[in-house]
Amino acid sequence: EVFELIAERFKAFAEPSRLQILHALRVREHTVTELVEETGMGQANVSRHLQQLLSCGLVARRKEGLYAYYALADRDVLKMCDVMCGRLERETKARKKAFAAG
Repeated sequence: EVFELIAERFKAFAEPSRLQILHALRVREHTVTELVEETGMGQANVSRHLQQLLSCGLVARRKEGLYAYYALADRDVLKMCDVMCGRLERETKARKKAFAAG
């Protein structure tokens, strides 16, 4: 059961559009309209991805009047992304170094 929950979170990270939304939310909370403008995705697409992220507990939503604001559930949400970005950066540098040497 725990493995299923973990796999569900990994599936949420497996979609580039959801990663783009999470990246936008890294800076501050956004409304759906703001996320549409920032990502260039359609409103229905953004809403669908936000629902997935919300159901996984990766984002939080708060209502204020007619607007819903989305934010990262907590700062730990992007730790895995940061680790992967660091790894990709190291791999890229190693490939460039090997290419220059070879």
